[in-house]
Amino acid sequence: MAKVKKKLTPAQKCANKAAKAERQKKYQWVFINGKQVRIKRPPTVDGIPVDQFIEENADPIWLHQNEMWELMPEEDSIFEPDSVTELGTKEDGNGIPF
Repeated sequence: MAKVKKKLTPAQKCANKAAKAERQKKYQWVFINGKQVRIKRPPTVDGIPVDQFIEENADPIWLHQNEMWELMPEEDSIFEPDSVTELGTKEDGNGIPF
């Protein structure tokens, strides 16, 4: 005797679609060692990866407070005004006086 599979109600179909959409937002499929595996998606802000968002929008004070000194913009004009050394000679970009 074969079992007859019951059809889902419209409410159940809607719930299944919503659950599938939620899983697709949270997880992604990748291949690891030749097998397809589901992993969590990396976090994003407005569709941009968090690291890229921080690089584009963070100000130097926030970067300093959060110890992200490698992302801070460099301002050469503060340390080397007009590329003049202590002796008064000018240098090229390699530090060689001319």
